[in-house]
Amino acid sequence: MNYAETIRSLTLEQKCALLSGGDTFQTRALPSCGIPSIWLSDGPHGVRKQAGASDHLGINPSEPATCFPTASAVASSWDPALGEKIGEALGQEAAAQDVAVLLGPGLNTKRSPLCGRNFEYFSEDPYLAGKMAAAYIRGIQANGIAACPKHFAANNQELRRMASDSVVDERTLREIYLTNFEIAVTEGKPRTIMTSYNLINGTYANENAHLLQEILRDSWGFDGAVVTDWGGSNDHALGVKNGSTLEMPAPGLDSARELCKAVQDGKISETDINARLEELLTLIGQTTGALEKAPKTIDWDAHHALARKAAAESIVLLKNAGGLLPLDPAARVAVIGDFAETPRYQGAGSSVVNAPRVDSFLQLLAGSGLQSVGYARGFDRQGKPDGRLQAQAVELAAKADVVLLFLGLDEVKESEGLDRSDMKLAQNQIDLLLAVHRTNPRLVVVLSSGSAVETGWQSHCEALLWAGLGGQAGAGAVLDVLTGKVNPAGHLAETWPLHCEDNPSYKNFGGAGRTVEYREGLYVGYRYYETAGVPVAYPFGYGLSYTRFAYTDLTATPTGVTVTVENTGDRAGDEVVQVYIAKPDARIFRPEQELKGFARVHLEAGERRTVTIPLDDKAFRYWNDPANRWAVEGGDYEVRVGGSSADIRLKATVTVAGSGDADPYAGLALPHYQGGQVQDVPDAEFAALLGHAIPVSRVAIDRNMTLGEIGHARSPLGWLVHAIHKHLLTRSLQSGTPDLNLLFNYNMPLRAIAKMTGGIVSMGMVDGLVMELKGFWIIGILRVLVEFVKNNHANKAMEKRLSEGGRDR
Repeated sequence: MNYAETIRSLTLEQKCALLSGGDTFQTRALPSCGIPSIWLSDGPHGVRKQAGASDHLGINPSEPATCFPTASAVASSWDPALGEKIGEALGQEAAAQDVAVLLGPGLNTKRSPLCGRNFEYFSEDPYLAGKMAAAYIRGIQANGIAACPKHFAANNQELRRMASDSVVDERTLREIYLTNFEIAVTEGKPRTIMTSYNLINGTYANENAHLLQEILRDSWGFDGAVVTDWGGSNDHALGVKNGSTLEMPAPGLDSARELCKAVQDGKISETDINARLEELLTLIGQTTGALEKAPKTIDWDAHHALARKAAAESIVLLKNAGGLLPLDPAARVAVIGDFAETPRYQGAGSSVVNAPRVDSFLQLLAGSGLQSVGYARGFDRQGKPDGRLQAQAVELAAKADVVLLFLGLDEVKESEGLDRSDMKLAQNQIDLLLAVHRTNPRLVVVLSSGSAVETGWQSHCEALLWAGLGGQAGAGAVLDVLTGKVNPAGHLAETWPLHCEDNPSYKNFGGAGRTVEYREGLYVGYRYYETAGVPVAYPFGYGLSYTRFAYTDLTATPTGVTVTVENTGDRAGDEVVQVYIAKPDARIFRPEQELKGFARVHLEAGERRTVTIPLDDKAFRYWNDPANRWAVEGGDYEVRVGGSSADIRLKATVTVAGSGDADPYAGLALPHYQGGQVQDVPDAEFAALLGHAIPVSRVAIDRNMTLGEIGHARSPLGWLVHAIHKHLLTRSLQSGTPDLNLLFNYNMPLRAIAKMTGGIVSMGMVDGLVMELKGFWIIGILRVLVEFVKNNHANKAMEKRLSEGGRDR
């Protein structure tokens, strides 16, 4: 539909007002002009539409919605078809609640296992993440509503996420942090996309012309609406000029006046406004029509069953010594661990889902056919030592043939707004494990976490099952796998290192400065461990089964791979066939190998099947920055096929024609990147890779000073606010139930106050606050008061004009 006539009928003020949200989760409506508002709601793994007053982080309750397993779990299924089914269910529930835009999936590359939001993301590998995200998007949009993949781009930590600068070379950006979004956009075709909070090489993602215009729109062909993360708009005018459509959540009319002034001053043109408005009106028109047709009922039982199936397909069997699993029905089992009674099934933050029902393992145990000798809580969930709980668990373990020990990370460990400080389980859980093992070594650990943990204790259990964060039906899925009703087939979507310190980004992650240096370059996850020869606990793509698979008859061409897979065991199961590409004689440095194709295959016992996996345009390419294009180094490549990155069963060689590009690194000294030894890259070498000097990281007293930094201000008021906020935050974290608003505010820049308060605070008031923090105490406070009065009067006058209709009314 062409909205040109509607746009011509609107005043400049009306156009500008429409490009910002009207409420926390709604766009602005102009009823007099026939323009309704639409709802946007969180929804990476379940719809979060708030029933009452809206808030960004889910402090207030939301409508009931099915809580599916998180992305980090479902990625371990390596099954895009499953992802599409989950997406369809998410889209159905969103439409039933009149939600037009579902904010998900999250698909940022897992640069470090310490990112507190990793549970919301798929993988350390951009190819796997992109394929899974595209499937989710297709499912969500099947009934006409919009998916909104996020966070675009290079958003890989929570600390200072709203004002940090990701300093990354262009090749790494393209190959590691944008390829996932490229696949999601070109194959999933989302109607919207959400920009990230951070800067990328000095420019905020939401106003980054290189990211939004050159790459997203011009190269990938995206023609939908770009939405800011909540409070993520820095310069709204530059955002609109460079491709950002909608500023959320509710900055008030001060933001609209900012746009009007930018047009009047020539900073941007009314043509820029019109282009963004057409994108928004198209989104509103498409989704409003779809919502009118969509059913308003939800089949809760069917969605619960899908959630259980998804969780079961995603569980990863990490260890099974002596074939302890599946459990012998005659075995007497002791169930130990707080998570068996109160499951840890989702992460904390804006993705929290109000599930209509949540299964616990203890609830389901009675009808399982297993012979239980009892349950013991075993440990304090928040990590406090408790000898009494441990003694009770040990006493129970002595009565059982097999112990089922439920361990995991608590809610504080994995949350939006907070990165992990380490990869360890709480010490009281490890102490319990060791004590129980001394009493009964026939021990199965069921581990609940949204990301990798250190497993130096794994020799003290015979079986280890990673359940991820399995959603509301995850407990039933665990039961299905333990009893053999489901043969586990999950494979890790991220590497589990032996030690946190082994991670390639360890020394450049989560620092206190404003810049985040991506010194490891291309070498993220398995790309680093395998190139640098660093041993790991469990490799990328790893997962055991109750059956066995054999690979034969590999043939490969530059466009595809064919291999025969046989189930040589005595029960049906699924194998994840993985295709890696390597170039041992590479002239242009690259990781040891990279995932370029995969397929999940179901085989009955004794069944053989020939599997064909295509190789697309991403199989052999690299980004040539000086030439500003994708290039291919010609020559022989190894095609490696197997069950994980470390379990290569077959190899073949293919010859690929090159693009004839000159070496982009000619004359540069890059020894660490040539060999993949990237934990200690010197300044000069990183600068050479970047092609410019490394930006200096320093705290400045400006609009982008975060509340966590105002202790650096020259103001007693700033010092007092910082001291109080830090005290409240520390107390919140120690309580075991973190205050998400405090966490959000700690990382929030001052300018976001104007973007998050519904028009109560203007940017002029923020500038007055900045003056106060710079030491102009009375003058700064007076300016805040003057700007408050001006903003109030201007809002009332503008609201009246907006309600009067457009130019031709």
